[in-house]
Amino acid sequence: MTLQAVSSAHAEALAVLHAAAFPPEEAWSATVIALHTGLPGGFGFLDERGGMVLARTVMDEAEILTIGVLPEARRQGLGRSLLLAAMHRAAENDARSLFLEVAEDNAAARNLYCSLGFVEVGRRRRYYANGDDALVMRVGLGAR
Repeated sequence: MTLQAVSSAHAEALAVLHAAAFPPEEAWSATVIALHTGLPGGFGFLDERGGMVLARTVMDEAEILTIGVLPEARRQGLGRSLLLAAMHRAAENDARSLFLEVAEDNAAARNLYCSLGFVEVGRRRRYYANGDDALVMRVGLGAR
């Protein structure tokens, strides 16, 4: 199995992966990652092949805080397996829906999310450091 649950003990490794998967202005530090993994309801997974997801469940809703795959590991199913693991864990935590934000111009990620049942439910204007908008997407978890 290449997926493992993460904790704040993984913060340094996750920060290195995050920095390699995202533009410099969007990279999270080990401190920020440790904070997120330590939040009540916080959880995440690391794929040893080069991917990570951090999420949080609050009451009956969950959100993907970040999901990233190294450029050289993309298009191999890592994002899908990470997202499915997060969806499963969120459902186990009694979440009925899962939300995420995605850059409007990130067609590959949007296609993945749509293939798993996510639908667009909103927009965050100038959400990203470069000024791009984010689409807010949601998937129901009740039948999973």
